[in-house]
This record gives sequence, structure tokens and C-alpha cells, in this order.
Amino acid sequence: MTDKPIGAIEWRDLTVDDADSVKDFYAQVVGWNTGSVSMGDYDDYTMSLPGSGETIAGVCHARGSNAGLPPQWMMYVRVADADASANRVLELGGEIIQGPRTMAGDIYYMIKDPAGAVLSIFSSTG
Repeated sequence: MTDKPIGAIEWRDLTVDDADSVKDFYAQVVGWNTGSVSMGDYDDYTMSLPGSGETIAGVCHARGSNAGLPPQWMMYVRVADADASANRVLELGGEIIQGPRTMAGDIYYMIKDPAGAVLSIFSSTG
């Protein structure tokens, strides 16, 4: 992910049981190009814009760290301090679904707001 301002939506992932067929669905419906990302014993996928090739989303199997997630588009929003924002979630009646997790120098939390909507927040660890 690139460094964007606090509050920016930096990434989107779709988590589904069968990412293989669903990535093809989106490629045919909206024209995205696909690329594979090895997750060990299976592949998840990147989705990129035709023409520029800019990668804008992922389509992921509901396995590994995504096991048990319902089919959904997940947005990832940059915050100043993921730990502090996670504490604020709890203070305001939300829920931490997963986290903290670290990946590529960032710390992540998957949260649920008081209405039940799900979002991921993250910040740099260093």
C-alpha cells in the first residue's frame, strides 16, 4: 500500500469461498485484469485497471487469516495509530473482529461499528 493521508481508503479486498471464479466474474463485468498472488497452497488475486495496470483491489479466498469471514468487500483505511483507533472503537461501542495483525510494516485491525458494518484500519508500525 502507498502512503496516503490519514482517513484515505488505501485498499479493497473481496473475500469469498471461490476466489478463482469470482475474479473471473469481475474481470468480465468491469474489465479488470487479474494477477495471482501465492498464498502457499492456493492463490489469491490482484485486480488491476486495464490500460494503466494500476492494482486497485484483491479477490481472496476465505482461508488462512480470512477464514470465517462472510463474502464482502473490505476497505482498508489508514489511521494515525491503529492501536489507539482500536481502543476508540471499543469505547464507542464497536467490536474488534481481528487484530492486531502485522504485515509489511503495518498493523491492522478488522473492526465492526455499532451498526454492524465491517472495516479494516491500519497504520505504520515504525
